[in-house]
Amino acid sequence: MSKNKNILGNSKALKKSFVAHILVIRLSAMGDVAMTVPVLRTFSATYPDVKITVLTRKFFEPIFSDIENLEVYHADVDGSHKGIFGLSRLSKELRKLGITAVADLHNVLRSNILKRFLGLRGIKVIQIDKGRAEKKALTRSVTKNFKQLKTTHQRYADVFSGLGYPIDLKNHSFPEKKNLTPELLQLTQNSTKKWLGIAPFAQYESKTYPVELMVQVIQQLDSEDTYEIFLFGGGKKEIDVLNNIEKKYKNVVNIAGKLTFEEELKLIGNLDIMLSMDSGNAHLAAMYGVRTITLWGVTHPFAGFMPFRQPIENAILPNLTKYNQIPTSIYGNKVPKGYEKVMDSIKPETVIQAIFSLT
Repeated sequence: MSKNKNILGNSKALKKSFVAHILVIRLSAMGDVAMTVPVLRTFSATYPDVKITVLTRKFFEPIFSDIENLEVYHADVDGSHKGIFGLSRLSKELRKLGITAVADLHNVLRSNILKRFLGLRGIKVIQIDKGRAEKKALTRSVTKNFKQLKTTHQRYADVFSGLGYPIDLKNHSFPEKKNLTPELLQLTQNSTKKWLGIAPFAQYESKTYPVELMVQVIQQLDSEDTYEIFLFGGGKKEIDVLNNIEKKYKNVVNIAGKLTFEEELKLIGNLDIMLSMDSGNAHLAAMYGVRTITLWGVTHPFAGFMPFRQPIENAILPNLTKYNQIPTSIYGNKVPKGYEKVMDSIKPETVIQAIFSLT
C-alpha cells in the first residue's frame, strides 16, 4: 500500500471548493520541473477556482511551495509505484482525489501508461508536444534548421490550452523574496554585498565550464570585494571541488551539502545574480526572477530551454564560427569529434564582464 496518503501543499487549497481538479505530471528532471513553476503560477492566478495536484518526486516538492491552490502528490517510482502494477496502483490513488483532467508535461513511458489507465476512466489527458522533429532539424549536422523554437514554458502552457484553460505567460508575477532562516543568516553572515550564486556543474561535461577557467572567474570577482559568492553543487566529488575553492578566497562560501533543498531554494531566491550552466540551477534561479547568466556548450537557447524571462544577452555561447555544428544535441549528450573542449572557447573575461553588466 502506498504511504502517500497525506498530500502536501498549500493548506488554503484544502478549505476551498473548486470547479475542476487538474493533475499535472512532471516527474523529472530538476530543471524541467522548475520550468513548470512560472506556468503553474500563471495558471493559478488566472483560474483560482481550479485545483492543481502535481505528480512528481518527493524531493521536488519545495519547488512548488509558493503556488496557491496547489498540492503535491509523491510519485514513488522506485517503490510502490514501480512498474506496470505500481502505475496501476498509482492511477487508482489519483482517481480517488477527484481528478477531472490531466496535463501531462512529461510525455514519457510512465506518463503514457498513466494516460491509458486514467483515459479508460473517461478522464481527459493532454500531453506536451515536445517538438521532436523540430529539435532533430535544429541539432543535425547537415542542412541544420537553425532557428528559435517554441520555449518549453510555452509548450507547457499549450497543454493547459488544450484542456480548455488558455494562459498568457506575460501575466506572470514573481513572488516576494522569502525570509531567511537563522541558519541561513548565519551562513551568509547577513552580508550587505551583492549576492552572487555560481553553479559550475552540469550533467554532461560538454556543457560544463572547465574548473580552472571558473576559478579564474571566481578569483577576479573575489578580488573586487563587492560580491558574496555562494557555490552550488551536489555529490561528493563536486563538494570536494567546491570546498577546495572556498578555502582559497575570503568572499566565497560553499553551500553544497550544508543545506536542505528547501533552504537552498530560499537562498537562491534571495540572490542578486546566478551564474549557471545550461542546467537545473539556472531554472531554479529564474523561477524566482533572479537575474541569471548561463554558459552554453554544445546545446543552444534556440532549443527552447532558456531560463524564464531572461534576455538572450544573458546567454554566453562558445565560438560558433569555430564550432558551427552547435547545437549538436538538446541535452548535451551528443558531442561530435573535435567538440570536446567547446566550453574552453568562452573566455573568463567574457563571463566576468557579463556579471559586471548586471551589477
